[in-house]
Amino acid sequence: MTALLEGMLETALYAKDLDKAEAFYEGVLGLAKITRAANRHVFFRCGQGVLLIFNPDETVKPPAADALQVPPHGTKGQGHACFRVSGKNIDAMAVKLKAAGIEIESEVHWPNGGRSIYFRDPAGNSLECAEARIWGIE
Repeated sequence: MTALLEGMLETALYAKDLDKAEAFYEGVLGLAKITRAANRHVFFRCGQGVLLIFNPDETVKPPAADALQVPPHGTKGQGHACFRVSGKNIDAMAVKLKAAGIEIESEVHWPNGGRSIYFRDPAGNSLECAEARIWGIE
């Protein structure tokens, strides 16, 4: 059977302090901001996809009558997202993170040859930069 899903379009993480999240994802990681809606969310372009950062206290509220009818959603606690980074750029990303005062929690050399680094955003979300080959993707 042919898969109907083509890939991940968006990934959502949650942060109560959107100002800190915006400064981190735009300023430290270098993602291009798409939009921000007050204290509800801030969205970023990330390669072929989009990273959504929601304030969990706001996304559980029902939409206003005149708003797009996106149902309430959200989660509690920290999440995880992995950014695809070429092997030649993982070290450069680690240097950039360290220069911004971000601790690298772990570096993993996977059995199939790929490599990952793990770190946290200001909300405590676990972030990873990894070569796609850790999943057998070219």
